[in-house]
Amino acid sequence: MNILVTGGAGFIGSHLCQRLLTLGHDLGVVDNFNDFYDPAIKRRNIREVRETSRRLGRNLLIYEGDIRDIPFLEEVFRVSAPEVVIHLAAMAGVRPSIENPRLYAQVNLDGTLNVLEASRGAGVRRFLFASSSSVYGNNPKVPFAESDPVDTPISPYAATKKGGELLCHTWHHLYGISIACLRFFTVYGPRQRPDLAIHKFARILSSGKPLPIYGDGTTSRDYTYIDDILDGVVRVVEWTASPAPRFDIFNLGESRPVELRRLVAVMEQALGLSAQREELPLQAGDVERTYADLTKSAAILGYCPTTEIEEGIGRFVAWFREQGATS
Repeated sequence: MNILVTGGAGFIGSHLCQRLLTLGHDLGVVDNFNDFYDPAIKRRNIREVRETSRRLGRNLLIYEGDIRDIPFLEEVFRVSAPEVVIHLAAMAGVRPSIENPRLYAQVNLDGTLNVLEASRGAGVRRFLFASSSSVYGNNPKVPFAESDPVDTPISPYAATKKGGELLCHTWHHLYGISIACLRFFTVYGPRQRPDLAIHKFARILSSGKPLPIYGDGTTSRDYTYIDDILDGVVRVVEWTASPAPRFDIFNLGESRPVELRRLVAVMEQALGLSAQREELPLQAGDVERTYADLTKSAAILGYCPTTEIEEGIGRFVAWFREQGATS
């Protein structure tokens, strides 16, 4: 099957591309290699993807460009002729979205609309959209279920992800495209973005600098190991194969929230280091907790994550040390 992945040079995207190649699919990859973090990291990720395609003898086309560029997208879809689109490309991060909300709206809303329109124009019938657990905001009910109201986002990033889901539903309704929106819960593992907590904590711990702890350490996240996320995405690709057009939203998480203070303790143990803690106020836009209700994903997709936080952090630390990353 021919699949187009936007944002395919990123953390989740590059792992997903390798998994799809391993499963025998041919791929097109769209990425603009922007400087949200060091573009060399994405270049390294895509080299890994290229190596996998060469080793397996699968077709791989890389398209470097921006999803805000409509003529570029139209040409990509004309050349690649995908059967399935997995739309991961986005401006990520809660705190940066508060500093630059217009950019987040342009990329995450206008860009998503452009990818949907290019898909419609190319006759694509199967579409996956990477949403986020941030759409739940500070939901007082736990765990978070897909049927919960998500009308109170607390960051521009969360608002754009909710907006993307609404656009997806509209294109499903108008044009009969099978679409799944995937609410990812705090994904981590090898190649994790350097701005995210686990990667940042590993660098700070290794450098001996004080570790910033926002709040009293009781905020919690549903940390989800990359391999479990990939299993979920692959199951959703299969779900979209139904002859009748479908639309649905699925949580992809671990459903085992970890408090910040426990995460730090697990990382200290894995690294064999002790942190100097610097207590700071909670930051604007940060939610108090995330916690995925996987009842629906388990029932419909057979999704069942298996990676405990100690195992996942151990794998991340092994990769981190291989990279020689200490700053």
